[in-house]
Amino acid sequence: MTIADIAPRTALQQRYWDPALTEPAQWNPVLEALHSHRSVRRYLPDPLADETLDVLVSAAQSAATSSNLQAWSVVAVRDPDSKARLAALAGGQAHIVEAPVLLVWLADFARVRQLADDRGAPIEGADYLESSYIGFIDAALAAQNAVTAAESLGLGTVFIGALRNKPEEVAAELGLPPHVFAVFGLVVGHPHPDADAQIKPRLPQAAVLHHEKYDLPAQRDHVDAYEGRIAAFYSAQQLEHSWIERVLDRLASAARLNGRDRLKESLIRLGFPLR
Repeated sequence: MTIADIAPRTALQQRYWDPALTEPAQWNPVLEALHSHRSVRRYLPDPLADETLDVLVSAAQSAATSSNLQAWSVVAVRDPDSKARLAALAGGQAHIVEAPVLLVWLADFARVRQLADDRGAPIEGADYLESSYIGFIDAALAAQNAVTAAESLGLGTVFIGALRNKPEEVAAELGLPPHVFAVFGLVVGHPHPDADAQIKPRLPQAAVLHHEKYDLPAQRDHVDAYEGRIAAFYSAQQLEHSWIERVLDRLASAARLNGRDRLKESLIRLGFPLR
């Protein structure tokens, strides 16, 4: 018997790589879709219809937004040359070029600053770190809604955080005015039949869910258990990885941030004072 023979089958089992889990009584197609999320990195060249893009954005706009500021925007990039340049800025990720559209999610304070300028109104509060947080959080909430909507339509997605490697160059490529920052990209398209995207196991709930008070020491055993489970997941794909080693390597030095160690400087240059 191989690992593949005893691998978890349902979405919930795969999410925790635990074949003993059963679906709870409260279960429905929305929960099934959420638990089935996976990153897709191979795409067909089929275009994404305008009406599909419209519904993804309307889903995004249905997400929560702090104080209804709606401090985000998104740029849909379909032009092959522009996608190629952005892919190069993001470390040469081929799926950016392969997929029909790259959605670049923006923390956007240019719109509200223009409103203030047009009316001669003060807007000092936009200079503070709290406001920048709002823009980043709102963009993330909106994008996650778009992911869920896309996957409900049979589309694949993958986030592109590496656009933050070179924020000024990305801003120039997209023609961003001051006070707008590219938070991340989102590739959207039709998954290639050979994409073989898998549901990647997450930490056990006991490692992330705390009751009443945060308990750090209790996490050790649960993280160790996860290390074994995700090793089995990788082994089923003929890979050998240690999650703990990958996490520690990713955070070992400023150099491992691939340019994102200067994010504060980039934000300031692009119009986010961060007071």
